[in-house]
Amino acid sequence: MKDTLYSSEPRLRRGVVHLHSLLVEGETVQACTVQRRLFALLHRRVLVAATSGRLIGMKRRLIAGFTPVDLRWQDIKSAQVEAGIFGSTLTISALTQPDLAINGDIRMVEFKGLRKAEAQAVYRICQAQEQAWREKRRLRELEELRARSGGFQGSEMGRRSEGQESDGSSSTARLQRAKEMLDNGLISDSEYETIKARVIGQI
Repeated sequence: MKDTLYSSEPRLRRGVVHLHSLLVEGETVQACTVQRRLFALLHRRVLVAATSGRLIGMKRRLIAGFTPVDLRWQDIKSAQVEAGIFGSTLTISALTQPDLAINGDIRMVEFKGLRKAEAQAVYRICQAQEQAWREKRRLRELEELRARSGGFQGSEMGRRSEGQESDGSSSTARLQRAKEMLDNGLISDSEYETIKARVIGQI
């Protein structure tokens, strides 16, 4: 792809060369799209690539070099593409705090005026990666909620064995958090009932 993509456009070819210089060992470009000239009358054109490990957006600086936007697949929460008459807009929402699955800030990244067919190819990869990471993120969110609530498994029994009984207020808080997890679809009805029975049994 490096040798053939946009080979007839020297400036874009330089962008592709720079893109490949950003790849880590084993990382490959799976799809790539560029902003149409119509949408880049007042600035340099944008190049967007989906690789095996992330989404990369690059904008040429006015003088020299490129400014990259780097989004790991595991940090992307949603991807949308809107096809217009002259070009497509790819909109990405991603976590700004990759070490947290919940309560992290979300940033929106938008790439306008992309070539339609190529933008669709990038979008399909974004969708596949989003679906692959959705279940992993759900499990991660569940673990974070359990950790914030003090844990519903071995930690409660450990505290009881040390004579540290939970008071009514903390039990109520844990039940409320468990209900929130149920309402958000993070746990099933049976898991909620199990947690409720365990907390009530420890009062």
